[in-house]
Amino acid sequence: MTTSSVSDSLAVEATSRTASIIPFRPRAKPAEPTQTGPTQAEPTPEERLARALLSLNAALAEQRVAVAAWRDVLAELKTTTTNLNGSLQRYRANLRTLGNSVSSLQSKARSLEAWADSVTATTD
Repeated sequence: MTTSSVSDSLAVEATSRTASIIPFRPRAKPAEPTQTGPTQAEPTPEERLARALLSLNAALAEQRVAVAAWRDVLAELKTTTTNLNGSLQRYRANLRTLGNSVSSLQSKARSLEAWADSVTATTD
């Protein structure tokens, strides 16, 4: 048989709570009936459920539209990044070709400079 006190169980319960409970908003009280207008009865649980389901279906439809738009934008982003990658590859290839041309011209310029130095050295 175990013995425990109420204060121990309350202490354990108080320290193990990890979330705060947010209470529901209280329902608005129905308006007082007036002499000129008819009173509106409180909706039945079935009517409340039907309204809640309609709201849920509307929210799901909006979410489907938003997800479809998001997927379209992601597809467009993929296309754009693929095109950018192709452009960068072409740019890199052009830079490589240009670098090779510059290296070739530099070696030709050095050989011409050496030839010009040898010609001027022999004429002096």
